[in-house]
Order: sequence, then structure tokens, then C-alpha cells
Amino acid sequence: MLTLYHSPNSRSTRIIGLIEAMNIRDKIDIRLVSILRQDGSGGQDASNLHPEGKVPCLVHNGVEIWESAAIILYLTDLFPESGPEGDLGVPVGHAQRGRYVSWLTYYAGIVEPVLVHHYIGAEHPALQATFRGMPELAARLKAALSGTSWLVDDRYTAADLLMASPFQWFTDITPDDPAIRNWLARCSDRPFHSAVEAFEAEAMAAL
Repeated sequence: MLTLYHSPNSRSTRIIGLIEAMNIRDKIDIRLVSILRQDGSGGQDASNLHPEGKVPCLVHNGVEIWESAAIILYLTDLFPESGPEGDLGVPVGHAQRGRYVSWLTYYAGIVEPVLVHHYIGAEHPALQATFRGMPELAARLKAALSGTSWLVDDRYTAADLLMASPFQWFTDITPDDPAIRNWLARCSDRPFHSAVEAFEAEAMAAL
């Protein structure tokens, strides 16, 4: 049994996108929970099994998997070649597996901290030395997209889904580079987005 603890219009929305893209809604029980939001609304939900009361949290046969990158890796490994998008993961043994895993962990370890520091205006030499900043993030994306349409294996994967997600939510932080903006446009044009929007609207009404 697979259960996803989800709150609409949050970081776990991209996991809904992955589920829709992989066409595995029938394999996952999606349970709506409340979370404490940045505007002070909401609150922790006692039914949520995330160890910090956040989302997303995936539970498989009693074992909790949390953090978007971990859930994405888990689901794309568990359900290879699922859905009309084809295989959104990269299997063990594939020549591009290392690059795929690196982008997922780069997002968790570097991208989110850089974006949060940028958003709150935090500056310190230690932050720059450890995480770098928006110019370095933009340069990394630009270099990765040089001569290719996607981040891994010249095809759309869950690495693109994850890396694009914050820029789709907060368009004003998108680096002003044609290669990056064109990549984001391609990511946003995937057919599953309309299903995600419909699901999230229903979820918001249900909470």
C-alpha cells in the first residue's frame, strides 16, 4: 500500500504532478492534510505521518519516505516506464543514472537553500561558500542546457519536473536567460499540468 500525505498548493504539488505524469493515481492513496503555512494559516495535522508535520510524505508498507527528491527517486524506481510520458526516471545501470540522481540531490542540497536565502535576503560569506547564489545557479542551469533540451539523457525526466517546480511557482525569480526560459516553457507545456490544476482545485475546496 502506498499513501501520499499531501496539502494542495505546496511543495507536494510537484509530487501530484509526478503521479499524474506517470499515470499511477490508482496505485496511491492521496490523503489531504493541513500544514502550517508561511502566512500563519493552517496548522500541523495529527494524521500526517511526516516526522516534521510537513508535506510531501509517502508511506509504503509502513515505511515513511519524505523530501521531494527522495519520493521522486523512490516512485520512478518503483514504477519504471509508467504513463504516457514514458519512463520519467533513469534506472540503475543506465549511463545517465548518476546525472539523474545528482540533479535530484542538487535540488535538495543546493537549489532550495539558494532560493530561500535569495527570498529572505540572507547574505553571508559562509552561505556563498557553501551554497553559492542565484548567479551560480543560473550559470549551472545554462551550462546544463547548452546544446540539449533537457537536463538528463536528452529527454524529459523527473529531474526536469523537480528543478523547474520553484520557477513555475515563483516566476519572478526565473533567471533571465533564453535557454532557461525556453526549458521552463517546455516543462510547463507537459500535458499532465491540467490534471494537476484540477486536482489541486478540488483539494483546496475539500480542506
